[in-house]
Amino acid sequence: MTLDFTSILPSLPFILKGILVTLQIVLLAGVIGFILGIILSLFKISSIKVLGVIADIYTSIFRGTPLVLQLMIIYFGSPQIFGYQIEPVTAAVAAFALNSAAYISEIIRAGIQAVDKGQSEAAMALGVPYRPMMLNIILPQAMKNILPALMNEFITLTKESAIVTTIGVMDIMRRAYIIGADKFRFIEPLLLAGLIYYIMVITLTFLGKLVERRMKRSD
Repeated sequence: MTLDFTSILPSLPFILKGILVTLQIVLLAGVIGFILGIILSLFKISSIKVLGVIADIYTSIFRGTPLVLQLMIIYFGSPQIFGYQIEPVTAAVAAFALNSAAYISEIIRAGIQAVDKGQSEAAMALGVPYRPMMLNIILPQAMKNILPALMNEFITLTKESAIVTTIGVMDIMRRAYIIGADKFRFIEPLLLAGLIYYIMVITLTFLGKLVERRMKRSD
């Protein structure tokens, strides 16, 4: 087998445009998943048992089934569910956000429970309401503890985003496949796609460690 990138390199800008699509999906899904994850984590530690049961069932379903299956149900099932076909990017964001929320909720729950109980007990003794206590005292401390785990989840989300090519999203993988089909050479464009993902992951890892160091210095 011989590799020849000379015919593929002119198409590199076309593949690189997929980075914006990938980042759009990952960032939107990450933000939405983080918000849902906070809500689910609060449900799990709530004294209202039904909320905890709902959150646990949600987490079990989304962690116990393949992400690609969830993606296909949302995209191909949208005409039956919503009465119309949603856009591929919208389906991708929804699937990744819902899936990520299940994992993030467990990360945040563990972070909250790792905070010294004396913090919440002291706040309640001083008459601090539950919501301000969580937002201003508990969650900020929990975030510092769970930042590495959150970054790992975001990196995983970035790598798994490649499956959106199955529903026709013009991401990095889809564009690499198109070039491969056009040139009748798949190895080279796929290797380029792999290199792009690798650089993205290394960059995210570096940024995560940088933020973590700054947060430790602030302590």
